Amino acid sequence: MADRAAEDENDLVWDSIDRLYAWLDSHQALTERELLLTRMLKLSEEVGEVAQAVIGVTGQNPRKGTSHTWDDVRSELCDVVITALVALRTLTPDARETFTAHLADVTERSLASTRTP
Repeated sequence: MADRAAEDENDLVWDSIDRLYAWLDSHQALTERELLLTRMLKLSEEVGEVAQAVIGVTGQNPRKGTSHTWDDVRSELCDVVITALVALRTLTPDARETFTAHLADVTERSLASTRTP
């Protein structure tokens, strides 16, 4: 039952990514190459917003003080993930399969180093 719920949730994520991709594409006047490049650059913008939120939550900018919350950081991190998945979808129509296979590889490589012989 838990596996089915996780699969349904995964389907919702990728359905949303496909819908966002289609929506963004319907509002573009760029060439395919420019569109791909701007989607990659959008990632840098979103990562910068994470940094800004962390600086804000820790009060590291004396001029602004504590200007953000950890909820802001979480929200910005989610924006990074969404932006990355849309960028991946822009690069390949097989984004779901590409991501799933890569995640499995990274997980296997990473966790293999923690196994005892």
